[in-house]
Amino acid sequence: MNQKENQKIPMWKKICYGCGAGGGNVMSTLLASFLLSYYTDTAGIAAAAIGTMFVICRLLDGVTDFAMGGIVDKTNTKLGKARPWLIICAPLMCIGIILILSVPQGWSEAMKLVYAYVTYIFLNCIVYTIFGIAHTALLARMTRDFKDRNTTSTVSSICNNLAGLVVGSMITGLQIKFGWTVTGVILGVIAGVLILIPGLTIEETVGMDDGKEKPQSSIPMKEQLPAVLKNKYFWIALILGALTLFVNANAIAAQIYYCNVVLGNPMFMTVLMSFGQAPGIVILFFMPYFSNKFSKRVFMAGGAILMILGFGIIGLAGANTTMLLAGTILRSVGIGPMFAGLYAFCADAADYGEWKYGVRCEGLLASSQSIGSKIGIGFGSACTAWILAAVAYDPTAMTQSDKVVSAIRFDYGWLGVIISVVLLIAVLLMDVEKYLPEIRAALGETQKPKMR
Repeated sequence: MNQKENQKIPMWKKICYGCGAGGGNVMSTLLASFLLSYYTDTAGIAAAAIGTMFVICRLLDGVTDFAMGGIVDKTNTKLGKARPWLIICAPLMCIGIILILSVPQGWSEAMKLVYAYVTYIFLNCIVYTIFGIAHTALLARMTRDFKDRNTTSTVSSICNNLAGLVVGSMITGLQIKFGWTVTGVILGVIAGVLILIPGLTIEETVGMDDGKEKPQSSIPMKEQLPAVLKNKYFWIALILGALTLFVNANAIAAQIYYCNVVLGNPMFMTVLMSFGQAPGIVILFFMPYFSNKFSKRVFMAGGAILMILGFGIIGLAGANTTMLLAGTILRSVGIGPMFAGLYAFCADAADYGEWKYGVRCEGLLASSQSIGSKIGIGFGSACTAWILAAVAYDPTAMTQSDKVVSAIRFDYGWLGVIISVVLLIAVLLMDVEKYLPEIRAALGETQKPKMR
């Protein structure tokens, strides 16, 4: 390995990398927390139709994610493989967010649904695919030092959570004051600028020829894809990403209905968004210590246990806001390590694949997180929509039935307990760290394996 590949990443570059995560979370927070409510209560589209749309688009996501992973691996520019795609993605993200919150009010419900499909596919299946894979792949190309990657991943998750906290807390107020169209413009500009920052500032070092400006040559997809599909950590990363985003997206999609229906206080959404983000940010400062002293798996398993406890308290809370806040804090503290650990885990999985199969494919490995996040956000939001449709939720009704209230309470609390238990089991299978010393020794002392 050339000396650059093991270099330490300066803190300012870690923050710049984290800005990209924050930009992506502007879109994620919007889609997971508010889009379903916007479609049903503002655009006037049936909840069941939107839930079906979320799932149908997941099928297309699988194709675009794998395709984009291969494209990143085959990209050869002076900037590297991942950075150019972040630069391209930034203005597209801005446009996509504006369009998705601009459903024409004068159209029929059928035409509104068509518009929703087109704009959702553009933003989620194309733009977010480009961002998610390029940003995740970039971490694996910044350094081979796994401890420094853990720290970078933690800083990124802090920035990611800060963006979610700020954006999630201000969307309700922006929407009430300016309407959805202006809110979309504001959110789009914020997301685009944040994503552009790592594209312009981060240097790729891993896989770049020493003393040259362009990356090493590509190998065919027919050799890359089997190596990735044989890598068990690709599948574990995909499952972890899907479950983490599912439980998060489902909770915050149900949260707005919980505030409106169970509590009768829509503005309490702002309080829950704050308590759902801030504690998770605090716990992330401890991740480098625990990850390097013990392991990411131990830290993430502890997070999953806290999520189980937090969702359980929420399930018991009813209209008790003190219990709601306590459960939300525990849930937030628990889910923070999950997001932080996944970024570093994908980079470790890329090293494992290079060591085990002689092929390094950051792009295709990163597609596991893109696919997982899309599955999680899509099915998480769809689950809330289907539950509402099953109990005949009526957005125009002044008072909802007891069946609707009970369904929302289950969706917001007990369903999270069930998914968090499955998530804990998946985390316990994530044992790649036991190979890292051997991987670093092998890749450092032997001739570098065949690269993309």
